[in-house]
Amino acid sequence: MESGPAIFAGAVFALFGAVLLGWTAVRVRQREPVALGVHPIMAATAASVIALGALALGAWCFSRL
Repeated sequence: MESGPAIFAGAVFALFGAVLLGWTAVRVRQREPVALGVHPIMAATAASVIALGALALGAWCFSRL
C-alpha cells in the first residue's frame, strides 16, 4: 500500500526531469533562448541542473520501493 505514492512521485519526477532535459537540449541545439532575459549559458546550466536533480529524485523515489 505504501509503494503507490512512491511510484507516482517517482514517475512524476522522472517524467519532468526527462522532458525538461530534452527540451533544454533541443533549445540549445537550435540556438534559441532557454529563458527570456537570462544569459543563455546560465539558463541552460540552471535548467540542466534542475532536470538532473528531478531525475535523481525520481530514481531515489523508485529505490524506496
